[in-house]
Amino acid sequence: MSTLPQRGDMAPDFELPASTGETVTLSALRGKPVVLFFYPKDNTPGCTREVCGFRDLKAAFDKAGVRVFGVSADSLESHARFIEGQGLNFPLLSDPAHAMLTAYGVWGEKKNYGRTYMGTTRATVLIDRRGVVVRSWAKVNVDDHAEMVLEAARELAGH
Repeated sequence: MSTLPQRGDMAPDFELPASTGETVTLSALRGKPVVLFFYPKDNTPGCTREVCGFRDLKAAFDKAGVRVFGVSADSLESHARFIEGQGLNFPLLSDPAHAMLTAYGVWGEKKNYGRTYMGTTRATVLIDRRGVVVRSWAKVNVDDHAEMVLEAARELAGH
């Protein structure tokens, strides 16, 4: 498993389908800061708390001029149910082939309750308008994470 990109690294480009029906690439997002938060699974307790934190702060991210995307290996159909059920107001990207998740170092072996399996590690990357990683968070605490990311995004945007 590769490692999560760190401050100063060029963020790996990607091309993924979004819940909005468009295809999103990092290169097309140049000019605006971007938050990519990676989460294991739609409609699970921790992931729901995490996405709702970003949902509740969406207006503040918009004011700072920062785009927010959630990323998981779940299908667009699963994302649609998650968005509807939680009233999400930002796109979710679907990576069932794990190409982007692997490039960002968040896809790999996990252990839980003595069971080993492949999955997505919860992590976040803040990328500047040039595509350079400004900050990354591994082993995220879902309950206050969106606020921490917003604070860093505001610093990046100069707000």
